[in-house]
Amino acid sequence: MTTLAQLRTTALSLPETVERGARPGPVTFTVHDREFASVDPDNRVRLHLPAAEAEQVCAEHPTAERLTGETTATGVLVPLRDINGQQLNHWVRRAWLAHAPEPLAARVAATGTAAPGQVGDLPRAIGRPATRALAGAGISTLAQVADLTAAELAALHGVGPKAVRILREALAATGRTLRDG
Repeated sequence: MTTLAQLRTTALSLPETVERGARPGPVTFTVHDREFASVDPDNRVRLHLPAAEAEQVCAEHPTAERLTGETTATGVLVPLRDINGQQLNHWVRRAWLAHAPEPLAARVAATGTAAPGQVGDLPRAIGRPATRALAGAGISTLAQVADLTAAELAALHGVGPKAVRILREALAATGRTLRDG
């Protein structure tokens, strides 16, 4: 069973996502004013997906409903309780990629293949989640890391205390530090 909190965490981990709405009404997630996911008062998640991906969600989830506009498919509606967290994360990301501006979507899509030790001069030891989080934020060098505060680093989904410590050590080895803040 998935919750609104998990949907919120996943959606807001994607760059330039904005949450709109107030409880108990619908909650909507947008990127550049384009809605990609929302939750209605009945705890059903609406995912704005391309037609082929919407069909796949419907095939995997018997309770999923196809959403259509006047002439075209607009996505799916699935009760949150019927989709597991891993599936939700995947489909929210796919909906975001379908609605984000192309340069932003391309940058984030490329992070899916970012491997530790293969992004700029970022240290291998920070691990895959931190490497992908940094790459997704457009950060590929220690010089860019030095422009951030520890809090800004830690706010990136995937960058934990260990990665922050390793980045501090790598910066210190080059005579730099994180920005105060």
